[in-house]
Amino acid sequence: MSFFSQVRAAPNLLTLARLFSLPFLVIAILDNHWNTAFALMMFAGVSDGFDGLIARKFHQQTTLGLYLDPIADKLLLSTLFITLTIIGDIPRYVTILVFSRDFGILLISILLFATNTLRDFRPSFLGKINTFLQIIAVGCLMGSHVFNIPHLVELVAILVKAIAILAPISAAQYAWIVIRRISNPAEPKSSS
Repeated sequence: MSFFSQVRAAPNLLTLARLFSLPFLVIAILDNHWNTAFALMMFAGVSDGFDGLIARKFHQQTTLGLYLDPIADKLLLSTLFITLTIIGDIPRYVTILVFSRDFGILLISILLFATNTLRDFRPSFLGKINTFLQIIAVGCLMGSHVFNIPHLVELVAILVKAIAILAPISAAQYAWIVIRRISNPAEPKSSS
């Protein structure tokens, strides 16, 4: 399938729409237009769910989508963390821990891929939990600006602390998994 055919596949168009909405999401947050920001974030979440569903149901899985979807997800979450840190809603140390973890994993993955040492980089179990907590925390944090829900701010504070603890632990788990797989290449490739 040609590159342009892959771009035109419905799941990839949804992913691209999610990427193109990102600058408007940032502008809405920085300008305190929380209803718009929350709506754009919900669009991003719904489109993320639908692109995978459409790809599977209508057999529109593409190589481009395999790479584009996780990049869009990580870019969205990372941009939200930076933006919410800039306005003071997320402590700097949490964003630094999250970015350090992601940067370290990316760097290791690139090195291992470039040297043909390892080609399978599935997320670890704790990494999946950490990402899930990040999504919930960002959603609740933005929701707290839109809805008057009791104790939502306290829940966000707990989630943010959990993310700060889990980010370095999940990075260590990922490193341990990679070291184990390099040391024992015949072992099954389980990441949990």
